[in-house]
Amino acid sequence: MFLESTDFVWEKIDENLERALIGFDDSLMQTIVRFKKGGIGYLHHHFHSQCAFIAKGSFEVQIENEKKILSAGDSFFVPSELVHGVVCLEDGILVESFSPARKDFLS
Repeated sequence: MFLESTDFVWEKIDENLERALIGFDDSLMQTIVRFKKGGIGYLHHHFHSQCAFIAKGSFEVQIENEKKILSAGDSFFVPSELVHGVVCLEDGILVESFSPARKDFLS
C-alpha cells in the first residue's frame, strides 16, 4: 500500500513528541517520531526487536549502559529486551521499525 506524508495521522505523545504509524502487519511495524529539542524517549525495554534511523537532528542514544550521540543519517539497533532510550539534542525525526508489530501502539 502507498501512504503519502500528507496522510500521516499524528498521535501526540507529550509536549515534545508525536508519532505516526506508517505501515504495519503482525510481523513488522514502521513509525515516524517527531521530537522537539529536549524531547525524551525514556529508558524502557520490550520484547520487540527495534531498528531506528535518524532522519533529522541529533540524539543522545542509550542502549543498556552505553551512550552515543548520533545524527541525521545514523541508525541504531536494539535487540529484544535491552533497556534503551533517547534524548533529542536538536529538533529531530526518528524512523523506527519493530518486529513483531507493537500492538500497544494500536490501542
